[in-house]
Amino acid sequence: MTTRRRGRPSAAAALVVAVVFLVGACGGAGSGSNATAVTATAPAARFKVSSMLKPSSPALGVIDDKTPWQYGIVTKFTKEAGRAPDIREYYSNWGDDFDTEGNAFLWQHGRLPMMALVPSDTPLVDIAAGRDDTYVRHLANQIAAYDGPLALSFAGEMNGPWNSWGPEHAKPAAFVAAWKRVHDIFTAQGVTNVIWVWTPHVVDSGTPAKLRPYYPGNSYVDWVGLIGYYGPLDGVAFSSLFTPTLRQISDFSSKPVLIAETGVAQDKSKEAHIRDLFQGAAKAGVIGIVWYDQRKDWPGSKQLMDWRISSSVGALAAFKVESSRSGFGHSFKGD
Repeated sequence: MTTRRRGRPSAAAALVVAVVFLVGACGGAGSGSNATAVTATAPAARFKVSSMLKPSSPALGVIDDKTPWQYGIVTKFTKEAGRAPDIREYYSNWGDDFDTEGNAFLWQHGRLPMMALVPSDTPLVDIAAGRDDTYVRHLANQIAAYDGPLALSFAGEMNGPWNSWGPEHAKPAAFVAAWKRVHDIFTAQGVTNVIWVWTPHVVDSGTPAKLRPYYPGNSYVDWVGLIGYYGPLDGVAFSSLFTPTLRQISDFSSKPVLIAETGVAQDKSKEAHIRDLFQGAAKAGVIGIVWYDQRKDWPGSKQLMDWRISSSVGALAAFKVESSRSGFGHSFKGD
């Protein structure tokens, strides 16, 4: 979903947070150094994600605008869906600290945390040039010290013109260079508990940019995560919403595919669209579906869209039946 649908903290607030902890914790040193020249390493991560990269059955997840420690969305989703989500995705602004306690709580209760790291108003060329290396090292150290896995998406919907890091503001080469810079620093810091999720928006009339120039390469990506919604602008069928993008990606990547953010808008066809989503995803062999369980205004209009699984009795029934029938929902770790 586009960034205009999300209630994120302001870029100014993120900058204040970044300055405070960079000066206090890191002394502001080394922000321009090359990632491969890092000498200080993070505490050895006790968790390794290598066994999780190819799930044996598809997962079911939920995403909203709240922080990891705000557990209400998980409780609500569990009660309504009849099972707990396997993945809990959330947003984090560039410059924010990693919420160790919140992510640990999620993992301890059987949820794989997934963090969508948003560069906000920080230019990708600055990240690629190493101007924020100090922050990246600090974040890598925090994540490495957390005893659990983290699925990490950086600068999602990079092909979306509505984003400050999208095609109208940054070239694909800048995105790739920034992604590699962040990834290389994490590797140099000895981080082993991150699943790297590359998350473009599905290719449609609003996002016509070719995806291959944005792909960092197989050695830099663990999962491909697609973002797309059943609604008045995005699409009304899996075959038109996701399939063309899946075909385009198959030309350059064979990585497992996660539908990292999706939902179905409430209208007379919602039940049918939910069936189509799960059946199409199962046929395509995706490793999971993460649902945006919120009501939000459609960007650029005052039209309120209801993406919740419980927007109607029929929608909830369809969600429960189709997710179960298609085999979505398994625990990465038992409660």
